[in-house]
Amino acid sequence: MKKILLALLAATLLSACGKNFLDIDPVDKKTIDNFYKTPTDAFEGLVAAYNVLNWDGYGNILLTSEIASDNAFGGGGNSDNGMRQWDRSEKIYDHNAEAWTKYYTGIYRANILLSKIDEVDFEGDEDLKNMYIAEAKFLRAYFYFDLVRMFGHVPLVKVPLEAGQYNVPQAAPDSIYMFIATDLKEAIPHLLDKKYAEYTSTEYGRATKWAAESLLARVFLYYTGYYGKPGIAGVITKADALTAIEDVIVNSGYDLVPKYSNIWRASAESTTDYAGQNSQEGVFNIQYTYKGLKDGNERNGNRVQVMIGIRSQVLLPYYNGWGACTVNPKLWNAFDVADLRRNASIISIEGEGFAGQYSLGDQYQYTGYFQKKYTPLNDQKPEDLGGDFQIDNYDNYLAIRFSDVLLMAAELNLDADLGKAQAYYNRVRDRAFGDELHRKTLTGDANGMQLIMDERRYEFAGEGIRYWDLLRQGLNIAKSAIDNTSTNSELNVNFREITMGLFAIPETQINISNGNLVQNDGWN
Repeated sequence: MKKILLALLAATLLSACGKNFLDIDPVDKKTIDNFYKTPTDAFEGLVAAYNVLNWDGYGNILLTSEIASDNAFGGGGNSDNGMRQWDRSEKIYDHNAEAWTKYYTGIYRANILLSKIDEVDFEGDEDLKNMYIAEAKFLRAYFYFDLVRMFGHVPLVKVPLEAGQYNVPQAAPDSIYMFIATDLKEAIPHLLDKKYAEYTSTEYGRATKWAAESLLARVFLYYTGYYGKPGIAGVITKADALTAIEDVIVNSGYDLVPKYSNIWRASAESTTDYAGQNSQEGVFNIQYTYKGLKDGNERNGNRVQVMIGIRSQVLLPYYNGWGACTVNPKLWNAFDVADLRRNASIISIEGEGFAGQYSLGDQYQYTGYFQKKYTPLNDQKPEDLGGDFQIDNYDNYLAIRFSDVLLMAAELNLDADLGKAQAYYNRVRDRAFGDELHRKTLTGDANGMQLIMDERRYEFAGEGIRYWDLLRQGLNIAKSAIDNTSTNSELNVNFREITMGLFAIPETQINISNGNLVQNDGWN
């Protein structure tokens, strides 16, 4: 971590580019010591923390966890490394370094703002000050949640570190989750709490009360499932999580986009059908932009898009990419043929009539299926807008969707209010089939939970959620799902339970930690 923290120069920290509220002028001549004086300074420091959400495809937990799940393989080219190691749970030196750097950079930036905000003259506007504090705490919680899910025991850094403080020991996961829950609990009362329809375009992408309540429920469900605990000790109970998620459903104004395929640009039947980059379904959207315009230093493009695009060829309406995260045929076959989500989530080379056009080339782990939701399109591609297709794709990532809110509420209500659970589940399933004829009856037991978990798999295919849902059901469940045996040795996968589903801590961080960081089991 010393390497990370020493690299964070103030000029870098305080420059950002994005769309909507992220569109501010770069700051390149200010330092931390002289910077935090005005509300504008505080806002720019906050934007710097938001900016880290955009960083790097290899550091994007969506890509890592989708590949690690049973939904997909690593893919890419025959000579590519990194992605196939996530798929097969194999060791590769310094794997996950981009994620580690990304998250601790975001935490550092949030910590800097929180440590300096009392030096800012808000001219009596305490509400604005408290909102900035709350947004920084939300972001810090968001970054820590990804870190602790991926790596388990990680350093807990609550304040900016100074010389001599860099080698922080790993904290127990319980402590990390308590810190995350506390940050979210403290943030919720001070975040934006308008209804969805009331937000202006300049507010899209900002943390809101509804995003924090939704994230709180997600954190609770993962922690209690993975660690087998009844709650986040002393901070959040199941009743707290249920109250939070019900508040989002009843009061936020968010809702399901009526037709599932219209949520994403690549899935919508036409540009006029597309619900937009910040639709009523996106409770928390990570904002991307092409406005870096070929400048890799801006780091605001959605690099996952080029990574999952069909490898090295244009099959209209899709644009090309690296061919990562090829879809497991088991996922395609698991869908009911009447489920509209299948064709909205997955590109079938044969099913979409590309068999005569498609060229295998050096595609690794080819399955006949590619990711659709975030795949790049030929129409309005970055080059058409002055950008570079490698770094300037711009479709927002819907990090928390309203359908997730409904299914989390169904899960939390399963043993509390079965009628509510059924109603929430029905809303998701009815949209998936376009009718009420495919409903299934929930029961307040393991069978009902399995129906919800199955629904989550279909609903969030390609969105980086499945791996975590498997882990919180138990390592035996995860192994049973992820293990894959095929006549094609490229597709053989063995989930190693010794890892507990955790990823390898980057060796560079271990090497500079003076013994404070210990590698996770199974990765030595």
